[in-house]
Amino acid sequence: MKKLLFALLFMLSSYIASAQSCEDMMDLVTKDNYGSTYSSPTSDAISKVTFYSKQIEYQSYYFAVVCFKKEFSYNCTEYLYQVASNTQLNYSLHYLDSAGKAFWEYIKPYNKNLQCAPD
Repeated sequence: MKKLLFALLFMLSSYIASAQSCEDMMDLVTKDNYGSTYSSPTSDAISKVTFYSKQIEYQSYYFAVVCFKKEFSYNCTEYLYQVASNTQLNYSLHYLDSAGKAFWEYIKPYNKNLQCAPD
């Protein structure tokens, strides 16, 4: 599994070699792509999570943009995660019970894939 993930990351990184920052990668993922958003108004930490899929050289890649709430603000800070194909389904089945727990269980394990999310 790790070898497959590494190979996919290598292909993705070669495709987006011109992307210099996480913001550039986020633009690449979200451009011309509406995604599926799961809002969490009652969560203390997560405002919403939007899932995207992207076709790159006939391969499907899956991403989650997680919007963390800022204290004393209506704004949020967005981070990009490259996730597995079943992450959206798993998150959608559990986020209403606890968006935070669903995040830690299904999205957080992928924080090192793109280096665009906090540890």
